[in-house]
Amino acid sequence: MNSKNRINNVGEDVDDIEIPDTAHQISSDSWFQAAFVLTTSVNSAYVLGYSGTVMVPLGWIGGVLGLILATAISLYANTLIAKLHEFGGKRHIRYRDLAGFIYGRKTYRLTWMLQYVNLFMINCGFIILAGSALKAVYVLFRDDHAMKLPHFIAIAGLICAVFAIGIPHLSALGIWLAVSTFLSLIYIVVAIVLSVKDGVKAPSRDYEIQGSLFTITGAAAALVFVFNTGLLPENSGEATVKQPVVKNMMKALYFQFTVGRLPIFMVVFVGYWAYGSSTSAYLLNNVNGPVWVKALANISAILQSVISLHIFASPTYEYMDTKFGIKGNPLALKNLLFRIMTRGVYIAVSTLLSALLPFLGDFMSLTGAVSTFPLTFILANHMYYKAKNNKLNPLQKLWHWLNVVFFSLMSIAAAIAALRLIALDSKNFHVFADL
Repeated sequence: MNSKNRINNVGEDVDDIEIPDTAHQISSDSWFQAAFVLTTSVNSAYVLGYSGTVMVPLGWIGGVLGLILATAISLYANTLIAKLHEFGGKRHIRYRDLAGFIYGRKTYRLTWMLQYVNLFMINCGFIILAGSALKAVYVLFRDDHAMKLPHFIAIAGLICAVFAIGIPHLSALGIWLAVSTFLSLIYIVVAIVLSVKDGVKAPSRDYEIQGSLFTITGAAAALVFVFNTGLLPENSGEATVKQPVVKNMMKALYFQFTVGRLPIFMVVFVGYWAYGSSTSAYLLNNVNGPVWVKALANISAILQSVISLHIFASPTYEYMDTKFGIKGNPLALKNLLFRIMTRGVYIAVSTLLSALLPFLGDFMSLTGAVSTFPLTFILANHMYYKAKNNKLNPLQKLWHWLNVVFFSLMSIAAAIAALRLIALDSKNFHVFADL
C-alpha cells in the first residue's frame, strides 16, 4: 500500500491506495454476454427456493409487493454503481477499488471483507442447493436412506472444485453461459408445469402467513438476496465488458431486470399458488410427476449451480490469481497446480460449512442482512452522494440519506432475525443434518 495521501474528486484528503492490475481479462466481452452473466446468476437454482423462503412468510400481498419493490430498488442501486464505474478519470474494475477511491484505505478494506463474506455465503448456498438436488435424484430411485444430505453436499463440492480448476476466469465461461441458460430453462419449465398440474388438481390451499415477526424480517432479507448478482463490478461483468462500459452495463442491467426477471416471477408465484403455506424451501420437493422428468430437472439444477457458483467465486479467484501473479497459459503446470491448491481449499472450506449447517433459507436471510444490504443499498447510495455531491440538489441529497438510514436499520433488524432463525434451526437439527 502506498502511504501517500491524495485529494479525491469530492475534495477530501484520503489515503492513496495502490490498486493492483488484474491477472484476468477485462474489456473483452459484449454487453449481451455481461447481461447473460447477470441473468444466468439470478435465474440460478435459488429460484426454486423463493416460493418457500419469500412467499410463505410474507403471503400474497407482502410477497408480490416485496418482489416488485425489490426489483425497482435493486435496479436503482445497481445503476448508481454502473454510473460510477468510470469516475475520477479512471475505470474501477472492482467494487472495493471504487470505495477506496472515494473514501480511502479503511473503507477499501471493509468493502473487501464484506464482498468476500457475501460471495462466500452465496457459494455455500449453491453447494447446499446442488447437494439437495443430488439427494432428490437419489431418493427418486432409491429409498434406503443409506446416503445422507452431507454426503451429497460433499459430492457437489467435488464437482464444483473440478469445474473451478478447469475454467481459469470469468470470460472463459463462454459457451457455459449458454449451457447454464439452457439448464435453467429445464428446471424452471419443469417446476412451473408440474406445479400447475398439481395446483389444478389440489383442493383449496392454505395461504395464511406462517411464522413470526422474525421470519417476516428474514424474508425481507431474502428478498434483497434475490437480486444480489448485479452488485459487484467484477462479478456482474463491468470488469469484462467492452467500451463504452457505462452505456453497455446499463444495457445489461435493463436486460437483467426485465427479460431476466420473468422466469423468477413465474416460478415463484406459480409454486406458491400450487402449494400455499406448505411450499418447501426447494420447490422440486413438492412437485409430482414422472420420475424421469423430476430427475432431469434436479440434474439440471445441480449442473447449473456449479456454473453459478463459479460466477460468484470468480472475484475471489481473481484476487488470488492477481495476488500471486498467475498469468499466461492456464494449462501451464504452475498455473494448474496453483488453481488446484487455492480453489480446491476454497471449495473444501465452503463445502464443510455447507454440510455443517445446511439451512438454505437461513443462509439467504443472513447473507442479505450482513452483506447485501450494506453493499447494494447503503454503500451504493452513500458513494453516489459523496461522488456527485456538488451536482445534487437538497432533495436528492435527502433522498440518498434516507436510503442510507432506512437500509441500515433494515440490515440490523434482518441480521438479528437471521441469527435467531439459525439458532432455532441448530436446536431443532443437529450439525450435518439430513434435511
